[in-house]
Order: sequence, then C-alpha cells, then structure tokens
Amino acid sequence: MSDIRYLIFDVEAVGDGDLIQRVRYPDEELTPREAIAKYQSELLERTGRDVLPPTFVVPVSVAVAKISRDFRLQELTVLDPPEFRPEQIVRRFWQGWEHYDRPVLVTFNGRGYDMPVLELGAFRYGISLPAWFNVESKSFEQSRNRYNIDRHIDLQDFFSNFGAVRMTGGLNLLSNLIYKPGKSGIDGSQVQDLYFEGHADRINDYCRCDVLDTYFVFLRTRVLTGRLSLMDEQTLVAETREMLKSQADDHPAYQHYLEYWDNRIRQQAAAGAASEERGMLPFDPMTAAPETSEPSEDPDSPAVSVTEPGS
Repeated sequence: MSDIRYLIFDVEAVGDGDLIQRVRYPDEELTPREAIAKYQSELLERTGRDVLPPTFVVPVSVAVAKISRDFRLQELTVLDPPEFRPEQIVRRFWQGWEHYDRPVLVTFNGRGYDMPVLELGAFRYGISLPAWFNVESKSFEQSRNRYNIDRHIDLQDFFSNFGAVRMTGGLNLLSNLIYKPGKSGIDGSQVQDLYFEGHADRINDYCRCDVLDTYFVFLRTRVLTGRLSLMDEQTLVAETREMLKSQADDHPAYQHYLEYWDNRIRQQAAAGAASEERGMLPFDPMTAAPETSEPSEDPDSPAVSVTEPGS
C-alpha cells in the first residue's frame, strides 16, 4: 500500500486555438492565436473576464504535491518537464493517481476547472479511467460525486459549504488569512501570454506556488476537522519551510515564495504588536508552535499525531 494519501495539485491551461476556430468560428479564416484573442475579447465584453472555459483549453502545467498519511509533504513536482506536452501531462497525471493507489485528490475550485480539464483531456486522448468514471456504482460511491471526499476534496466546496456562500477572495484570501504568501507576482490571467512568449518555466513556477498555498490551506482545514492539532500543523509548516529552503537553489520559485512568506510573517508580527497596544492578546501559532518536531521516545511512532478518515 502506498504511503501517499493525498495528491494536491493545480492545473494551468491555455486556449486550444485550433479547437476554438473550428467550433466557434468555422466560417472565418483565423489563425489559432487570432481565434483565442477573439474569443477572449468576447468573453471580456460579456462577463468582464477573459478566462477561457475549461472546455476550450489544454493543460500546459500541472504541479502535484504528494502528501503522506501523516499530512507531510513528501515531494512537489511538475509533470512532463521540460517539454510540458498536454497529452503527456494528462497521461502522467492519471498514471500517477493509479500508481499511488488512487489517493484523495485535493484542489481549490478543482471541481469547476482543474478536474474538467483533466477529464476532457482523458476523453481527447483516449485514456481509460474506469476507477474514476465508475458511473455504475452507487451514487455516493462514485469518484466524481460532489460529496465523496474520499476521492476529491475541493477546498472551495469545503469553505463555501458546497456553494451555499460565495467564496469571495478565493485561495489568495485564505492564504492571507493564515499569513502565507498567496498571489505573488503572477496570476492566471497572465498564463496565456506567458505561454505565447515561451515562458513555460514561469508558468510552472506559478503553478508550484499555488500548490504550496493549497497545501497550507489544506493543513488548516485538517485542524478545523480535528485531524490535526494546531501545534502539529505548525510543526508540519515549519518542516515544509525548511524543505523549501533546502531546495531553493534548484527551484527559483521557492526562493520567491519564501521572500513573500517572510513578508507575511513580518505583517503578522506587526498585526500582533498592534493588537497588544489595543489591549488584545491574539494567539500567534507561529510563535506558539515548535520550529521542528520533538523526537519521540518510540522511534516507530510518528512525530505528528493524526486521525485518519474513518478512524
């Protein structure tokens, strides 16, 4: 049995200009790039945003964090480097899911974007996924059932109570609430232009940082659900920070992420000082938690205590 219990991932995609031209403008002689630009312009005029729907895109970056049963980050990787071919990205994602014994997928708004992109990719490239498209199973056992959190935890669903409230601010807001970097220089609206300009490296760096934010938000939700104590969460956060420092020379994205994280820590300290001046004493988990986990007397026992789903 694989020790990987969760795959936290993020998808960045670009318009499929050929498909857009064939479906939306079949009678016009447009290049793929012109078709994308025309569709984005129409979307911007109609909705105020030029984000292409998941039905008209292909993935060019998927970053995946492999998380063990005790909620530790084991590895953060991107798929199919350095070519980043859409077909291989889709194939490797689903192969990885099967390889690790179908761990729980964790996303932010994955049900509305990331999963449709990867599902339509599987359809496009003829990839068989009976364990994911188990449509003949009972409704609550189907992998794609909105409420089946043993297969997919969409953190936007978690916070919005499955759409009962609008999650205004999104992942960036949640990251800032717990003083993690959040958006830091690039956002999804820039991905298409970066792709046209040949900056696949910057797209993948952005994707890695989004996955890190998602991981930290996920950890805090495990505190909410009682799977982790706040002290245990902060131990995991400190361990991850050390991991990023150790890999920063090989991954410039991590150095960038750590710099923004340092800014958030300074902002947190300033907010705490201001609260104290007003006579308030806010609990600061960054100073209350240990930097690293204390060794256990039992060498086989985990440093962090967790409660597994179903236990």
